[in-house]
Amino acid sequence: MTDRLSTGNAKLDAILKGGLPKNAINLIVGIPGSGKTILSQQFAFHNATREQPALYLSTLSEPLDKILRYAETLEFFDPGAIRDGRIVYQDVGQILGEHGLGDVIIAIDRYLKEVRPGVVVIDSFRAFHALARDETTFRQFLFEMTRRLTAHSTTSLWNAPYPREQAIKAAEFAVADAIIALDIKQVAERELRVLQVMKLRGGDFLSGEHVYKISAAGVTVFPRLADEHDETRYELAHGRAESGIAALDDLLGQGGYWEGATTLIAGPSGIGKTLMGLHFLYHGAHNGEPGILATFQENVSQLSRIVSSFGWSIDDPLVRVLSRSPVNLNIDEWVYELLDLIESTGSRRVVIDSLADLRAAAGDPVRFREWMFSLIQRCARVGISIMLISEVPDLFQLRRISEEAISHLADNVVLLQYVQEGAELSRALTVLKTRAMPHRPLIHKYEITEHGFELGGVVPLGSEG
Repeated sequence: MTDRLSTGNAKLDAILKGGLPKNAINLIVGIPGSGKTILSQQFAFHNATREQPALYLSTLSEPLDKILRYAETLEFFDPGAIRDGRIVYQDVGQILGEHGLGDVIIAIDRYLKEVRPGVVVIDSFRAFHALARDETTFRQFLFEMTRRLTAHSTTSLWNAPYPREQAIKAAEFAVADAIIALDIKQVAERELRVLQVMKLRGGDFLSGEHVYKISAAGVTVFPRLADEHDETRYELAHGRAESGIAALDDLLGQGGYWEGATTLIAGPSGIGKTLMGLHFLYHGAHNGEPGILATFQENVSQLSRIVSSFGWSIDDPLVRVLSRSPVNLNIDEWVYELLDLIESTGSRRVVIDSLADLRAAAGDPVRFREWMFSLIQRCARVGISIMLISEVPDLFQLRRISEEAISHLADNVVLLQYVQEGAELSRALTVLKTRAMPHRPLIHKYEITEHGFELGGVVPLGSEG
């Protein structure tokens, strides 16, 4: 693999398997407003040194003072880097407009000798193409530019406002060693920024579209969660993760779920799914196991009232709440927030409430299934127990447990449902599935009291409603 330079964003480096190729030509394409200039400057500031400065050349896309004015609002912008010569900004737009490509080559030759840069950014390269007399003239210019930058052992970053379809046909595409495409997509009512690596000589990369956002920190990328199947063996946990409901642990056999298992809790509205998740988390906290409630259903104030009514505290230091709105939710950005919180807190239990919100945010059912598979596998390999809450539309005689075959990914499936005994409507629980554990899928009644779940007897045959 060729040597790499960091882009200034760790997750984008992960997509590129180390960063952009060093001493190579890298092309960033995308429609106007997609963040090409911000990513280019982020790269320049991150890699600029006194020994090998970054040379930033603006052309006819935007005036240099405007580029600098907006750059000053970004966190990575360092005025000291400009003062001490680590970053050198030059405008070749006037030379290009008045004298043409030949004089641009002469000017760039001079800058290369005077600055001796390690990084050269050209913003935007498409201006050279637009002002060339013909295609032959532009290709000659492209050859001369490539030859000079290669001879000076610089890492070049060219950006150009091409959409992906047009970039493939551009002459710059052929000479570039790496190509990153930025795009803005409309998904239903949402606007989604996506990044894709179109080309990377001398190395592998994570394929597909990856979501990114632009903020004061610059361009932040979130690699799509789509892990390939890992055949390497790992040590399975031998302990049990008790549910917090003693009678349910007895049904599961010898003390609860396996540690590191994924449990699906399915049932209609109001049946007690969230409460079962809270039992799981607070019982773990009681035994010294940190946990996370990742919810899209209630905010912390609403949860505080629910939690306190059963004798728990929302301020328990071992139970963290990750509450986010399902509006404009991006599952790839959200999952890295969850994974970072798991790592920072050392959490061993995670409850996600609910799957319907994640499914809607994913948009595509195939994308959702591969995302769920990846999350479950990551947690299973390090012994983190997951509980997934799924709402089903049927009150009685459920016809389907989950969408996109999520029940097949789960190690355990617990079904909550209503049963009717004459005029009485009761709640009932059935353990439908437990991997590597014997169980009997009987229907057990339960009540929700001030102590939470209290499991009762078996529902008589013919009383299921």
